[in-house]
Amino acid sequence: QVQLVESGGGLVQPGGSLRLSCAGSGFTFSSYWMNWVRQAPGKGLEWVSGINSGGGITYYSDSVKGRFTISRDNAKSTLYLQMSSLKPEDTAVYYCAKPKPRSGVRGSTWSQYDYWGQGTQVTVSS
Repeated sequence: QVQLVESGGGLVQPGGSLRLSCAGSGFTFSSYWMNWVRQAPGKGLEWVSGINSGGGITYYSDSVKGRFTISRDNAKSTLYLQMSSLKPEDTAVYYCAKPKPRSGVRGSTWSQYDYWGQGTQVTVSS
């Protein structure tokens, strides 16, 4: 069965960095667009970043552009999110997620995804 397993979250001070990883299995990871999304306490789902199957096309939300970098290693079926200059407003549970076909690549509702992981908590606080 399809599995997406995130790791790398934690507590970091403002201005710090973290790298999130998402290991995929049970599907042909290298064939699909993949996204990072996040959900802060009491808020809705927010699309963060996306990358095409080959890794050559990347998109970012305005809130993280210039601070976060998405990448993937298809040989390892792993998606990454390098986060730097972290701010308290980046605090959220971060998920990697596979968009449903024809649902768009910047989905901000769970109904636009067919698979996602359990999430990893990122807390930015002094």
